[in-house]
Amino acid sequence: MRQIVLDTETTGLEHKLGHRIIEIGGVEINNRRLTSHHFHYYLNPEREIDEGAQAVHGISLDFLQDKPRFAEIAAEFLDFVRGAELIIHNAPFDIGFLNAELARLDMEPIESVCCAVLDTLRMAKERFPGKRNNLDALCERYAIDNSKRTLHGALLDAEILAEVYIAMTRGQESLLMELTDDSNTGQGHIEERLTISAHHQRVLRASPEEIAEHEALLAEIQKESKGKCVWLADLT
Repeated sequence: MRQIVLDTETTGLEHKLGHRIIEIGGVEINNRRLTSHHFHYYLNPEREIDEGAQAVHGISLDFLQDKPRFAEIAAEFLDFVRGAELIIHNAPFDIGFLNAELARLDMEPIESVCCAVLDTLRMAKERFPGKRNNLDALCERYAIDNSKRTLHGALLDAEILAEVYIAMTRGQESLLMELTDDSNTGQGHIEERLTISAHHQRVLRASPEEIAEHEALLAEIQKESKGKCVWLADLT
């Protein structure tokens, strides 16, 4: 699965009041691995930046004067995210701003370009109700280094969120068998592995203790995934 972890910085909090995107950053996850493919631009908003917003991200209007407008990078951005699942922390905020920018250009909304949008803030609130679930809190909870995050920045925050997302969803991944690795990625290699004769394989039966431990792990995955554990699909 191809996923894009995305973040934006803006001139203010309300796109309905004419606030604009001033930075957009995205990193690619392919089959649960971060790739080197990313997207990042600072943007000239053609309007003032609220003092409160600038205090958060530290981006000044002077710095943005020679940067491209959103219209100049819109097509490239849509090509980058097309067909992917978007992963965003507090997705309604960023999606609202992106769709406002696209609407100004009479372009299709982001939901029609991407296959899905996943809100990691909502996911975190469901998993940790009543606790702080901002990005810094999640980094602390999952022991992810965010020491470089002195101010908000779209690309850095997207990179950190990608690590947080992978950590948050690691439970089900641990039972998946990797069919490829960096040195052995061809389809022919997969087929070769699968055609090894079973007649030469020694069969080891699981002990009752191992079976019980396995069932307990499946039950935990079933709980965390809210009933979507694929290994239990035929049993429920």
